[in-house]
Amino acid sequence: MDLGILGKVAIVTGGASGIGAATVRLLAQEGVRVAVWDIAVTETVGAEMIQSVDVTSLTAVEAAWRETEAQLGPVEILVHAAAIGSGHFGFPFTRVPVSAWEKVLHVNILGMVHVAHVAGPAMQSRGAGVIVFLSSVAGQMGSQTDPPYSASKAANINFAQCMAKDLAASGVRVNSVCPGMVKTPLNESVWKSWHDQQPPEKRQSYADWAAAKIHQVIPLRRWQQPNDIAAMIVFLCSARASEVTGQTINVDGGCVMHS
Repeated sequence: MDLGILGKVAIVTGGASGIGAATVRLLAQEGVRVAVWDIAVTETVGAEMIQSVDVTSLTAVEAAWRETEAQLGPVEILVHAAAIGSGHFGFPFTRVPVSAWEKVLHVNILGMVHVAHVAGPAMQSRGAGVIVFLSSVAGQMGSQTDPPYSASKAANINFAQCMAKDLAASGVRVNSVCPGMVKTPLNESVWKSWHDQQPPEKRQSYADWAAAKIHQVIPLRRWQQPNDIAAMIVFLCSARASEVTGQTINVDGGCVMHS
């Protein structure tokens, strides 16, 4: 299937690992020229350009955008996957110190705002572009595992819808993708924060903890893989999804089912 994105330029924030890295690889396979923005610079398969970018700094995002376009050309695709968890197990929510909220909200909400304020007007001025934000089913369910992360992802979904409405008349599409249970460093950090707060007799290995959680909350009863999420992201970036905007797409094995 021709996705109609051959030769386009894309930025993937958080593209050095996990779902972001899988997205970079799949975009590159479709002939997209990809720039990776990540706080941790590592070699990423398929990336033509790798930059160390702190999305919590608007100045840094603006500078990185200029450098990307100078080297690769006008950016037509933005995938924003950069995010963090609190590092605390939040059940009940009072177990998460208030101080832990600040960094999560700064990275996950203001980071999104910064890339939006740079990418949105640039794409709007050209009358074309696609933005996909990586959110989470936690943003739809009020997940108790990590309340700061859950709240920030709900904000991501809402703001993406605001952007989609604002930019639609200019031909710019904005969507969100929500993974379910994916084996990534962020997912493993959730297990670790739970594990470290349990008495020794209740602790489980990451594999056992994840297997039980998948059995409880994922109807398909299997992990979602980074490539599963990346495939949906790449589709939404493509000409095949030209009529899709303002949507929240779950790739979650059935975790969230709306009646």
